[in-house]
Amino acid sequence: MAKFLSQDQINDRNTELDFSTFLNIMYRQMKQEEPEKEILTALSMIDRQKSGVITVSELKAKLTRLGEKLSEEEVDEMLKEAKVGPNGTIKYEEFVRVICLPTADY
Repeated sequence: MAKFLSQDQINDRNTELDFSTFLNIMYRQMKQEEPEKEILTALSMIDRQKSGVITVSELKAKLTRLGEKLSEEEVDEMLKEAKVGPNGTIKYEEFVRVICLPTADY
C-alpha cells in the first residue's frame, strides 16, 4: 500500500521514496496533465479544414519546432506507428491514441 508523504518530507531531498509511493505520485500527475488531450488540441490547430487529417510534413514541423522539440529521429520513430495514407496524410486522432498508449512492460 502506498503511503503519503507530508509536505516536510516532500521538501526534504534526503527522504526515501518507496517505489509504490513513486508510482502513485506519477499516476496522479499523469491524470492531471492529460497529455493525449493536449496533443490533440495542438494538432487540431493545424487541421484548418477540420477533416481529422494532417500531412506528415505538417506533423513533423509541429513535433520538431514547437513545445518540447523532438529530433528528426524521434519523429521518424513515432511515424513508424502511424498509418500514413497514400496522399501523405495521417488521421491524427488515431495517431495520438497509438502514441499515448502505455508501453508494454515485459
